[in-house]
Amino acid sequence: MRKTTLRLAGVAVAGAMVLAACGGDSSSEDAAGAEPAAEEATSEASGEDTSSDEGATEEPTTDGTGAACAVDQVDGDLFLYNWSEYIDPELKTAFEEQFGVTVTEDNYDSNEAMQPIVAAGNSGYDVIVPSDYMVTIMIEEGTIQKLNKAAIPNFGNLDPNLDTSYDPTGEYVAPYQGGTTGLGVNLSVVGDDADAGWGLVFDPAIASKYAGQITLLNDPRETLGAALKYLGYSLNTTDKGQLDEAKDLIAAAVENIAAFESDQYDELLTTGQTVIAHGYSGNVVVSIDEYEGDDEYAYFVPSQGGTIWTDNMAVPFDAPHPCTAHTFINFILDAENGAQLSEWNYYASPNARSNEVMDPEVQEVLAVMYPDDLSGLEYITDTGVFETNFSDAFSEAKG
Repeated sequence: MRKTTLRLAGVAVAGAMVLAACGGDSSSEDAAGAEPAAEEATSEASGEDTSSDEGATEEPTTDGTGAACAVDQVDGDLFLYNWSEYIDPELKTAFEEQFGVTVTEDNYDSNEAMQPIVAAGNSGYDVIVPSDYMVTIMIEEGTIQKLNKAAIPNFGNLDPNLDTSYDPTGEYVAPYQGGTTGLGVNLSVVGDDADAGWGLVFDPAIASKYAGQITLLNDPRETLGAALKYLGYSLNTTDKGQLDEAKDLIAAAVENIAAFESDQYDELLTTGQTVIAHGYSGNVVVSIDEYEGDDEYAYFVPSQGGTIWTDNMAVPFDAPHPCTAHTFINFILDAENGAQLSEWNYYASPNARSNEVMDPEVQEVLAVMYPDDLSGLEYITDTGVFETNFSDAFSEAKG
């Protein structure tokens, strides 16, 4: 396990788990990264049946809403499409050894990069990890299938008080992890008394001091959301004028931005290449925790508020190995495995049983994800037909 001695200034300790706050980081593989899994899985699915029922403990059953699979049944290898650095490699190895399959993982850096690959069909993926608002979109478009909870007995380990309103009928996803989106800063450079708001990146009088040493997420909803919060608007606005203001704010900030980066922003921060990083709580906290130099760092949600999110495990509508997918979901929802996951990546667990057995020191570290005042936090929601305006505005802002 990682050490848990952190220097996290300017962050008030909240509960180790804020209900309905479960989520993930990002990566750099997009459509090109999907091709190997699609080709391999399609070949396996279309040829002679190479699936295995090894590990199945009962006859396949269904609760009437999902694939007819038995508990612990596998029907082929697992192809996982996930955010980067979001699962302990030892958990993947343990799953492979327990069920006699191979786990192949590709990564994406935003929900908007993942969604069209799955929606196009024949992606070859068995499990994906969409965030809350993207779950709603994928349910509506029919690109994820209902889960057979009879094959996922560990579903009962989840906290019953979780808000999963993005899955209105509770049939499509299993919460994975969660957190917040905020800023990681090098306190040795910006100082303990630095602005604790989004002005660090959007106020030119402040940001210009750190020109070329700031990164923003390469994610339309997250980065436009940050700009909207700085301007005093909801990150779920459907007001074109407000969105245009946010677009112009980002465009003006570009001269101070080193990169729009959703993969290595945490490492760039703690290796001294940047001093301010817009990023996901767990990734920033892990990098701070692993840092062994003399500089001091902090993660915080800016004073104007930010994003709180839940990431979820889902099975694509045409997953080649749906039973292996269900078995993997059940494996992750095991109490010990869920605790190990959070102890590895420092994201909050929606698993009540996992929180009972998790290292108390890790739970203390997880608390820094959430400010005392939660009123400024918002979940990203599906804005319907307005959604494309976010992607268009972000592309225009980056230039």
